[in-house]
Amino acid sequence: MPAEKLQFQAETKRLLDLVVNSIYTNKEIFLRELISNASDALDKLRIEALTNTALADDSEPEIFVVPDAATKTVTISDNGIGMNRDEVIANIGTIAKSGTKDFLDKLREASNASSAQELIGQFGVGFYSAFIVAEKVELITRRAGETSAVKWTSDGAGEYELEDCDKDSHGTTIILHLKAEFTGDDDEYNFTDAYELERLVKKYSDFVRYPVKMNFEVKGTGDEPPTIEIRTVNSMKPLWTRNKSDISRDEYNEFFKQQLHEWEPPQEIFHVKAEGTVEYTALLCIPAHAAQNLYYSDYEAGLQLYSRHVFIMDKCKDFLPDWLRFMKGLVDSPDLPLNISREILQQSVEVKVIGKALEKNILKQLGKLLKDERERYETFWREFGKSLKIGVYGSMFDTKAKDALKDLLMFQTSRDGKLYTLAEYVERMPESQKQIYVAAGANSSAIERLPQMELLRERGLEVIYLTDPVDEFAIEALHEYADKHFQSITREDFELDDAESQKVKAEVDEIAKTQGDLLKDVKDALGDAVAEVRLTSRLKSGAVCLATGANSPSLTMEKTFAAMNNPLFKATQILELNPNHAVFAKLESLHAADKDSPDFKNLYKTLYSVALLTEGVMPKDPVELANTVTELLTK
Repeated sequence: MPAEKLQFQAETKRLLDLVVNSIYTNKEIFLRELISNASDALDKLRIEALTNTALADDSEPEIFVVPDAATKTVTISDNGIGMNRDEVIANIGTIAKSGTKDFLDKLREASNASSAQELIGQFGVGFYSAFIVAEKVELITRRAGETSAVKWTSDGAGEYELEDCDKDSHGTTIILHLKAEFTGDDDEYNFTDAYELERLVKKYSDFVRYPVKMNFEVKGTGDEPPTIEIRTVNSMKPLWTRNKSDISRDEYNEFFKQQLHEWEPPQEIFHVKAEGTVEYTALLCIPAHAAQNLYYSDYEAGLQLYSRHVFIMDKCKDFLPDWLRFMKGLVDSPDLPLNISREILQQSVEVKVIGKALEKNILKQLGKLLKDERERYETFWREFGKSLKIGVYGSMFDTKAKDALKDLLMFQTSRDGKLYTLAEYVERMPESQKQIYVAAGANSSAIERLPQMELLRERGLEVIYLTDPVDEFAIEALHEYADKHFQSITREDFELDDAESQKVKAEVDEIAKTQGDLLKDVKDALGDAVAEVRLTSRLKSGAVCLATGANSPSLTMEKTFAAMNNPLFKATQILELNPNHAVFAKLESLHAADKDSPDFKNLYKTLYSVALLTEGVMPKDPVELANTVTELLTK
């Protein structure tokens, strides 16, 4: 039969333009699509041969990729099911055969780009990605069990040509006549380079179940001419499809090294397989160390995504919450809704189901690690504990999420500087202690030197150290643990309720009644710098300290926001003076003698500066402070 020219379905030319120019953002995707189609054809032959023995033969299933720089072509061939003439017209000659005009009408009506992606995602047009790189495409195919073959040719301009031809065996061969920009002329793409195509096969199709073979030229020795060596360039068998019991730790380590470039063995490995409503396999790990930019905006979090062992995307952020950004690995599922180009994962119930299951599995394994292998858990915590605290803060209004995380949190305490869980702290609390005491500071040494700590040490009361900026946010989000509220020892509402403390407080309250004028004058002199000046019973040997308002950010939190150029979060400062300290007697004496004297002014300003320095806050005018201290030293 002579060659026959046929038109594409009405308006298909417009859809082909969309496929070539708009849908695929990555030029190299064509090879993934065509290899996936070849793999599907081999699957179909295998399945049909189970019930039709006439289709079975002795040939090994394989896919061949052959670049040719001389002819500027790339050929992809398989020995799969193939097609006859009618199937070629139905499957290749008609793009998006299930109603192209209706599809285009809906596409025009789509209100935004995401709506358009959802619409085009209903149509399978992977074959046409060939026209991204090819100015002409030839397809030669012969159906298994039949003797005649057919050749399909098109330049994608609106029509195609069909003609009968000869083909030695069943299967399909696709010849791409490459556009000039994809043959290395502009140094960006060269799809006639065997090693470049090998790289793309390994990137996108490494785990296709059938061998992808290529020819490589091997230089001869001496005067011997070069020879052609056929190599299988894909690994075919994904590690994650094997039974966990059959995989050694060394094999896992090597996989993460090769696949994710983790040069050190990961801390923990998660190999999860699920069947049922949503089928998926996940192979994840906790790396040995946190990336230096893990908590910065330039860090690219996400898992690799595969669909039926075919690579889809590298950094899929849709599965795990942001606080698990340190997790690395992949998810492989045949049930995920991908857009038409298979470059974008669309939000769906399936995605949420997989994500929640993975999150639950990770939390469960971390809980088990904490319980059974404390040392290993602490190693994890030192690298990634900040992420869990971020998770608590991010789940401020999600009680279920907070409950899942709170028992995994660890903090240093005044007990011995070791890491402890909140449960362990509560278990050690004296029966009389009703609150969980916390203190924020730059580090444990800074907190230990806080004047408020002296009294708690004397009473043998343990304090949780909040040394990371996110610690306070996490504690604020939790609000309480085991029905016990968190209480900062630097807040104005902190007080010990034992008999001795209450006795001292009563004595201080009596002294305060006689010092109203002094406290008011100091407050007026300091102005807006402090909200209040008062006497305190919370100090032993310390002369002065700063407290913050009960509903105010702490000074440490204020510094955190200031570092982020956010000056709106200001701590409400309360200057507290120890009436039993000798310096207070000096202040009282100077006030009684002359409240306007330079000596009285210098003393209360110095006390305020000392309180700031104790909290790790630099006074506004360090030079003035230095001069004032020098002057006081000469008195």
